[in-house]
Amino acid sequence: MLNLLHSIKRAIAHWWSEFTLQTKLMAVATLVVSLLMSGLTFWAVNTIQQDARVNDTRFGRDLGLLLAANVTPLIGENNLTELARFSHRFYSSTASVRYMLYADEEGAIYLGIPFSESEVQNSLTIRRKINLPDDYAAQTDAPMVRQHLTPDGEVTDVFVPIVYEGQYKGVLAIGTNPNPTVVTSSNLTRDVTIAVFVSIWVMVILGAVFNALTITKPIKELLVGVTNITSGNFKQRVDLPFGGELGELIVSFNEMAEKLERYEEQNIEELTAEKAKLETLVYTIADGAVLLDTNLQVVLVNPTARRIFGWETEAIEGENVLYRLPAAVQTEITRPLYRMAKGEMREGGEFRVTIKEPIARTIRILLTSVLDSYRETVKGVAITAQDITREAELNEAKSQFISNVSHELRTPLFSIKSFIETLYEYGEDLSLDERREFLETANHETDRLTRLVNDVLDLSRLESCKLYHFEAVDLAQPIEQILRTYQLTARDKGIELRQDIEPGLPPVLGHYDLLLQVFTNLVGNALKFTEMGGKILLRAYLVPDPTEANSNSEAGDTPELRSKVRVEVTDTGIGIAPEDQQAIFDRFFRVENRVHTLEGTGLGLSIVRNIVEKHRSRVNLTSEVGVGTTFWFDLTVFQEAKPTPPTTTAQDPPTASVPLDAVPISTPATVS
Repeated sequence: MLNLLHSIKRAIAHWWSEFTLQTKLMAVATLVVSLLMSGLTFWAVNTIQQDARVNDTRFGRDLGLLLAANVTPLIGENNLTELARFSHRFYSSTASVRYMLYADEEGAIYLGIPFSESEVQNSLTIRRKINLPDDYAAQTDAPMVRQHLTPDGEVTDVFVPIVYEGQYKGVLAIGTNPNPTVVTSSNLTRDVTIAVFVSIWVMVILGAVFNALTITKPIKELLVGVTNITSGNFKQRVDLPFGGELGELIVSFNEMAEKLERYEEQNIEELTAEKAKLETLVYTIADGAVLLDTNLQVVLVNPTARRIFGWETEAIEGENVLYRLPAAVQTEITRPLYRMAKGEMREGGEFRVTIKEPIARTIRILLTSVLDSYRETVKGVAITAQDITREAELNEAKSQFISNVSHELRTPLFSIKSFIETLYEYGEDLSLDERREFLETANHETDRLTRLVNDVLDLSRLESCKLYHFEAVDLAQPIEQILRTYQLTARDKGIELRQDIEPGLPPVLGHYDLLLQVFTNLVGNALKFTEMGGKILLRAYLVPDPTEANSNSEAGDTPELRSKVRVEVTDTGIGIAPEDQQAIFDRFFRVENRVHTLEGTGLGLSIVRNIVEKHRSRVNLTSEVGVGTTFWFDLTVFQEAKPTPPTTTAQDPPTASVPLDAVPISTPATVS
């Protein structure tokens, strides 16, 4: 027997293996559909029947409760006539009611509907009494529902207890017909069942077509999946329950999609990190950066570019950059931008533009094409903007300085060379006075060269971080020394040079040589720009110090300790125009650029400003063209340190020390 079963099993397995994939799929599909449709039919029939019973039960209960609520007062008052009339109307208006019976507390029926005598007689004869459970009278809070089958169909019986003023008065029995819709559904279910089994046989006959359709479905799903993956949707999966070759193909497809998705996520993370690095770099660089797409719309702009082009409060991303750039910049780069966006040119070049809004500045603009990884297709254009206003000013100042220094060097060198050559070649033919005159002129020009070189070196030293030793300086001494130095020059030019120093002026905290250089430059400039008959006055006097007055007053200091010494150099020269007063202290700036004919390097007042700032002060000027100029600055009064209490024995004498101030101040160079 076992051998026979094994033989049959092997034969069936061999017979099944001979079928093609399409035939197997057709057979499996037919079996699956047959079982599925049978199961669905069984489920549908049971569901409809259960729903019908539930609905009939709910409807009968609700109808019985409604009727009982209306007839309970009539039964309680024993008004049987009105009860019969109301019950008849209710029966006539409700098509679903099969019968209505009223019984007393003992179950004896005293009223029944319909009123046909034959029906009533038969009803009273057959069912004279309603048999209820013994404890039914105690369960008056809920009706009792049951269903039974009759020759005319299933009937739902509802028994509703009648309770009037808390007393049990009997029972109302009402029978309801089944829902017509349910009957129709049952017939439909029967027809569907027949149709299902007929369709199964039809499907067996048309198995080849169904088999082809079944194979086509997974192929279409795979085609859609491949299309989605081609478009970049690596989350695509094909979820079809197939085995065999199709199953292996689906599994392989899903594995491929999963690997592509992981690869994409990894690349996205790396690209996101690189993008964040690049954005951080772009946003932190000192140059302005604007990234455009091929439509010249702004993709990215850093804060520096916003500041240069005045876009701080504007949302510029997504807009055409040409509509937002200043007019001067548009004029320069519109044509190159269009050509680069179209790929007609790769190198945009460099442009230098001067814009006047929101503030005047000179900017350098570099245009660069953004190419793909193969450096073949243009993906956008990068604009780099550099604010070179200061650089332009430096270049202009440097050119001016070189021009001035070259001129100043060339003139004395030419004079020195000329006089020396004359002395060398014709020295024997010249008189002693002529030779002395030539040598004096050469010496004068040598001094002029020395001053020029010294000015350059002094300014370079002052702008470095060199430390200077400050101590008490009596201003009367450098002022008197300057007067002695320039007295002869002033007398030759017919200029009155004098001083006005307040008596008892306290010493100031400063550097003697540096202050002497300040006086030298200021007095030298005054002599240079003052005509014959003019006057130059050096003044020094005490003025209140508003920054220290309050604190020193509270401490009880003397007025001298709350004061500063103001130094003024006043002349009656040509004066300085208002437009030159802001730039007069800048390096290489020369008033003679406008006045002409006067020699100088334009470094003197820049040296003065640096020295005064190292004394923690500021040089100021008041000037009027044709009237004269006054330069003035304040210096701190030197104060000796107060004696400190002794920290050793009482025999040790108290000592006081004078502090020496070293001022490591480095002021940045200002160029005009």
